[in-house]
Amino acid sequence: MQGKVLIANRGEIAIRIMRACQSLGLEYVVVYTDADRDSEHVQQNRLQGPDQNAWRVVSYTDPNDILAVADHTGCTAIHPGYGFFSEDFRFARRVTIRDRPLTFIGPSWEVIRNLGDKINTKRVANRLGIPTIPGTDAPIYNEMEAEEIAQHLFDVQEDEEIDQPAVLIKAAAGGGGMGIEEVNRIEQFRRVYRQVQNYAKRQFGDGGVLIEQRLRDFNHLEVQLLCSRHNERVHFSSRNCTIQSTGRQKRIEAAPGFDDSCYSYSFDAGEVLERIVEYSLRLADHVGYDNVGTWEWIVSRSGKPYLLEVNTRIQVENDVSARISYLNGSHPNLIREQIRLALGEPLGYTQEDIEFRGASIELRIVAEDTRRDFAPWIGTITRFDLPRHDWSAVYTHVPSDRPYPIPSEYDPNLALALVWGESMDQAKQRALEFIRETRIEGTDSSGGGIITNLDYLRDNLDRLLTF
Repeated sequence: MQGKVLIANRGEIAIRIMRACQSLGLEYVVVYTDADRDSEHVQQNRLQGPDQNAWRVVSYTDPNDILAVADHTGCTAIHPGYGFFSEDFRFARRVTIRDRPLTFIGPSWEVIRNLGDKINTKRVANRLGIPTIPGTDAPIYNEMEAEEIAQHLFDVQEDEEIDQPAVLIKAAAGGGGMGIEEVNRIEQFRRVYRQVQNYAKRQFGDGGVLIEQRLRDFNHLEVQLLCSRHNERVHFSSRNCTIQSTGRQKRIEAAPGFDDSCYSYSFDAGEVLERIVEYSLRLADHVGYDNVGTWEWIVSRSGKPYLLEVNTRIQVENDVSARISYLNGSHPNLIREQIRLALGEPLGYTQEDIEFRGASIELRIVAEDTRRDFAPWIGTITRFDLPRHDWSAVYTHVPSDRPYPIPSEYDPNLALALVWGESMDQAKQRALEFIRETRIEGTDSSGGGIITNLDYLRDNLDRLLTF
């Protein structure tokens, strides 16, 4: 393959993209901020000289800075990783229609725009018969209409004998958990509705709200898809991402999404997993999806699936799906596939060529105090030793041969550890072994020792895939 890729991200995902480019024979350029100079994604590259391929920028979120580096270095494509510009359709559009166009490694900007809008995604899904969380699929501005919808949702929950029935009132233009309030009794509705509507007008300039049923007892599942610009689509099964921090940041992921060895489900788990895969492919086919993507679902204790949203990018946890997948006898590299397809190649295989077996677990190792609401720990790492096994893989930007000051500007994510086995029980035992063998040391500015979430990860492995 030919071309040069600008990697518009940092940390472990930048390193994974670097390796994927190398495997494809593609040149690449990385960017970094002053705070990230000590990161391995920088130090593994050349910071000066005629063959320099690491360039300093003021911010990872300054498009002009990023594109200036791309032009100066003669890049032909840009990989946004996850976060930052990865789901910004305006950036993707600008990249592809500028005077010196670049290939955006991700879905087309039109797809990102259409599926990045959760309201539009829900509306399209409903038209296709794909289940979504009961409630509105368009902003509501009228108080009486909103109350009628809320009453209906309470009635449905009563008919289904749901404990603690509730509805959520959400600012339609909000995001990231902003502008969401819960109502437990219809008598509270008007007061809370007005509160959310006023907040939405102040914060977002739009007083529209969404009314949804509050779902409590559920598992958070994902379906990993890979699609090409040649109308080819395959899936890499499902994964479970239910164990999360209080800020809804995933901490342990496992594949496949359910496993009978972990819990006695009241539903046919295999049938539910097949359904969410089929629904995900149906929506992908309808919108002409053309790259890597993740369909996020919640599944109730009774086995009812509801589509939450579509992530139009590579994800932190994509490799947990790859580790139960076999293509020509090997685990696929989904980032490598993502790049290859974005550059116009056909998929070159079908669903029948992909075999699923075994189980895998991903541990997100973070410098944080899980007993204090997952507060980040900032300091200098002085020892970073993670074990190596033929049943594990580690992705990290933290060096093991020198001290590493954790930048306070970014989340203190240290590493992703992947383990896999012939069964979920074996994968869990290997995850425990991996945690026991991990050695991380460091001090903060007051001389206190490093705090990580390793104990939390160990203590929550038994919760995997349960309700």
